[in-house]
Amino acid sequence: MKLTLRQLQIFLAVAQSGSTTAAAETLALSQSAASAALNELESALDVQLFDRVGKRLMLNDNGRLLLPQAQHMLDAAATIEQQFLAPDHAGAQLHIGASTTIGSYMLPQMIAGYRRDHPQLRVRALVANTADIVAAVSNFEVDAALIEGPCHAGDVLVEPWMTDELIVVASPQHPLATEGKKLTLKKLSQADWLLREAGSGTREAVEHALLPYLHHLPSACEFGNSEAIKRATAEGMGISCLSRAVVQDLLESGRLIELTTPLPVLRRHFYMVRNKHRVLSVRLASLLEFFRSWAQQHEQQ
Repeated sequence: MKLTLRQLQIFLAVAQSGSTTAAAETLALSQSAASAALNELESALDVQLFDRVGKRLMLNDNGRLLLPQAQHMLDAAATIEQQFLAPDHAGAQLHIGASTTIGSYMLPQMIAGYRRDHPQLRVRALVANTADIVAAVSNFEVDAALIEGPCHAGDVLVEPWMTDELIVVASPQHPLATEGKKLTLKKLSQADWLLREAGSGTREAVEHALLPYLHHLPSACEFGNSEAIKRATAEGMGISCLSRAVVQDLLESGRLIELTTPLPVLRRHFYMVRNKHRVLSVRLASLLEFFRSWAQQHEQQ
């Protein structure tokens, strides 16, 4: 057999970094050793895997064909190694992604709960909007992720994880706060809405929930995270539709109120996602099962 796992590891590192120099630094190798291994791999396969664009190495169609297969081979090798390690082997690490609301309001509690029973496990968390997290899953930058919006990537396995309630909130001083049961869909459609940025799972979920009833959602301002939206809402800049979990603290303190609207109960789905080509290790399977149990407990509360 001409191929080696080391060659495939270097190929993946170059694909992710765009150069043999950066790949060598990641893998603690010399640049010449990384270049030699890549040349050997291309020679063994009798193809070029990258297009040379200036100093950058860009995956070509051959490289894109090899990428998931190389990742699968390395994942399989890692799984073999992990089977002979203690469950809490020192240095064990998982990379988890989460879209912004989950990453800010749920993931820290879940990871802390899991690590109480697995104190040696290190977890690296990537928190970004849903579109960026799905891209990270597709590019093997994270082992798995939790997202709050639909996933349209063809190479990603999607599992419904939990449901989340969305509510419409405003400052107690906002003009709509005094409407009570007289608040109409027309008045809601004419209000200034504070929204997440395009590409956010929360933005997509809010539009999906509200547009069938309001037909128009005028944006007074867009923010990059839900925390900024709820603070701006409390300052009276407009109204917003956010997860109850996000605004619970300001509802309890009285800085926000839940508006009584003619809308039905608004719910959205959260999803667990991972690349279909990634091997599910014992350690990752254990963490994902913990996430499932956590979701079931909190949905029953």
